[in-house]
Amino acid sequence: MNTTELDPTLSAMLDSNKKSSLRLVIGNKNASSWSMRPWVAMKAFGIPFEEIRIVLDSAKTSLQIAEYSMAGKVPVLLADGMTIWDSLAICEYLAEQFPMHNMWPQDVAARAVARSICAEMHSGFQALRSDMSMNIKASLPGKGRTAGSQADIGRISEIWEECLSRYGAHEYLFGDFSIADAYFAPVVMRFNTYAVSMAPALQAYVERVTAHPAVAQWIREAKAETDDTPGQDAPA
Repeated sequence: MNTTELDPTLSAMLDSNKKSSLRLVIGNKNASSWSMRPWVAMKAFGIPFEEIRIVLDSAKTSLQIAEYSMAGKVPVLLADGMTIWDSLAICEYLAEQFPMHNMWPQDVAARAVARSICAEMHSGFQALRSDMSMNIKASLPGKGRTAGSQADIGRISEIWEECLSRYGAHEYLFGDFSIADAYFAPVVMRFNTYAVSMAPALQAYVERVTAHPAVAQWIREAKAETDDTPGQDAPA
């Protein structure tokens, strides 16, 4: 045996300790939909991290975020001396660092579709963000139904229906829970808050995501917040 090589068990332990030093900077759980995405993904796949929570829309918010990233937005992942300040980049980094978790679908075609719908979510649906902002504590049935938000709801319904029927076996979007489900979890929160009526199969998906342990924990902690203010859904 080469004496310069670490015992495999020790090497794995050191690697685990290194990755457990991840720190995720987030905003209020009630309103920060972009923070929700990587947080839920990390919780769902058992990736250990330290949570750093910053209250949004306060006089100190900008200065506090600037301590971690000059981009001025959350979430931010601090990892191995690096700063990653975009939610999709964070999820891609985690998928690379933890390949054993299969955070993206294993099938090539399914994985390409999953990345496509996350990118569409990342850059689109502006009317939904503006007219039906995430507010987990609230109950606002029928509010925010502009022509734009209705069009966004229709497109999201198309995405979900296609993914569930083609890849998901009517469980999660691609069968097992993936980054794609974490990415659409804030949309599920909106549909719950605004009581959006869905086809039965899509409503069942909404209920499964809501009940997922990682999502359910986020909801509990959002409802327990006492220092939050309903914010605007600024992309990050």
